[in-house]
Amino acid sequence: MSHADTITALAPDAVLIAKTDSIPVAAFSIKNTPFPLYGLQFHPEVTHSENGKQIIKNFVSGICGCLQDWTPAAYIHETVEAIKKQVGDQKVVMALSGGVDSTVAATLIQQAIGENLFCIFVDNGLLRKNEFEEVLRDYEVLGLNIKGVDASALFYSRLQGVIHPEEKRKIIGGLFIDVFHDEALQIKDIHFLGQGTIYPDVIESISVNGPSATIKSHHNVGGLPEIMKMELVEPLRFLFKDEVRRIGKELGLNERFLQRHPFPGPGLGIRIIGEVTAQKVKLLQDADAIFIRILREKGIYHDIWQAGTMLLPVQSVGVMGDERTYEFTVALRAVTSIDGMTADWAHIPYEILAIISNEIINKVKGINRVVYDISSKPPATIEWE
Repeated sequence: MSHADTITALAPDAVLIAKTDSIPVAAFSIKNTPFPLYGLQFHPEVTHSENGKQIIKNFVSGICGCLQDWTPAAYIHETVEAIKKQVGDQKVVMALSGGVDSTVAATLIQQAIGENLFCIFVDNGLLRKNEFEEVLRDYEVLGLNIKGVDASALFYSRLQGVIHPEEKRKIIGGLFIDVFHDEALQIKDIHFLGQGTIYPDVIESISVNGPSATIKSHHNVGGLPEIMKMELVEPLRFLFKDEVRRIGKELGLNERFLQRHPFPGPGLGIRIIGEVTAQKVKLLQDADAIFIRILREKGIYHDIWQAGTMLLPVQSVGVMGDERTYEFTVALRAVTSIDGMTADWAHIPYEILAIISNEIINKVKGINRVVYDISSKPPATIEWE
């Protein structure tokens, strides 16, 4: 369903079973069918729906008769066996990002094919502060066969003068593919591409069924250009983020990977509103590093599903010492969520927000104003672009 849809009349065999003050048909059932058929005009799976999990449980176990015997261990076993069957003794190349999705996916693939997995980590110049070096070190500890590629200058040059969000996403995604393609060609006899695609990526990138709109482009959905002639290996394609973390925990991955906040594929490129430059990236990296560090120090990082800083194309007057300034504004964004499909803004205490704001303004030259985003998803998205 879409939020613009409304049921104006029920089918002849339909029976109304739920309504609200604003929705005349919230749920119905269909009589005279070979099997029970139900329809809901709301989202039971989101956190805002009261008793939503119970509704789903009643449907899955009570109506459908499913056993509810899914476990992370069983999923790992089945997935590793499926990868072995799919890949055999062929090679898989995979791009890693340091996030939980690509890390869990790579670990599953490595368990299946071992040294035949080749990993590439591309620095697009839009990562968090010091992230390129830190992620490479972390992957070496995991024993993954990985190569780091610094392509930041190339990305900056291609993004020069680009303002539109979707155009930035497509440039970053397309250029990533070009760089990755060049690196992959240096590995002989590669037939498979591994990806950490998860189900929200698929839902938001593709109109799965009917006239639903594409919300945004994800660079890791849809595969690489046909010229690469690679078959996809996507062990997490039908999982949500919380399920991926459960899989990672069962695999024994470090909490540093499992509890790391989600980070968008286009990186800081979609957290800089307007044109992306190396100077703006440096400003945002410094401000964002302060934000994330203080969340950790105050013990609330793990209470937040995703946090990040947005650099706005807005300059305002300020006073630093005895001097007048005219510098940039950043917006802090922090949300709570289960799977990223819906989210509420995180109610960070004012005292902590004050510490974050003061430190950013005092330590990051070029920023003189900090605001906090209190929008929920929907109607807003988690990222600004």
